[in-house]
Amino acid sequence: MKIYSLVTVLFLGLMLQGCFSHKVERVGTEENIDLSGRWNDSDSRMTAEAMVDQILGGTWISNHSGDTGKKPVVIVGLVYNKSHEHIDAETFIKDVERAFINSGRVRLVQAGDKREELRRERAAQQEFASKETAKKWGQELGADYMLNGDINSIVDSYKKEKVNYYQVNLELTDLETSEVVWIGDKKIRKYIRN
Repeated sequence: MKIYSLVTVLFLGLMLQGCFSHKVERVGTEENIDLSGRWNDSDSRMTAEAMVDQILGGTWISNHSGDTGKKPVVIVGLVYNKSHEHIDAETFIKDVERAFINSGRVRLVQAGDKREELRRERAAQQEFASKETAKKWGQELGADYMLNGDINSIVDSYKKEKVNYYQVNLELTDLETSEVVWIGDKKIRKYIRN
């Protein structure tokens, strides 16, 4: 009985020690931390920045500005996750939109559900806001170009080694003519040993 009690006390002591060894540390959001080898926030941010640098370095932007004398208006459409893992493409899309806005070289308009929410608000204003402050219909800024793409992956593994390969492909299309004016990609390869 004493041995059983001693074993129980030791077991509970080890369990409690394991509970107290958990440590959480705040780190900067710009710091690259890769625990699993899967797609993460650093991959999303770095890929978005690299892709927007590629887009803004393309000839399409000077062609547009030269033809119209204005900044091009861009809408970011869907980026499909075709990878082997769950990737929230919305965080990547937001990183791309942020990089566009921060560049100051293009104008960005809302897409999808957010645009519909704005339209519902504008409709409500027609009924509930004063005539002087209600926002008018038909004043939306029309996009010149739409950005779409996909996130793909390939996994190669053997025994305790694995390579996760990601390729993000984006295309920028003229909305009026359907002409593809820019195509780019960003590749990431991660080597994982267990």
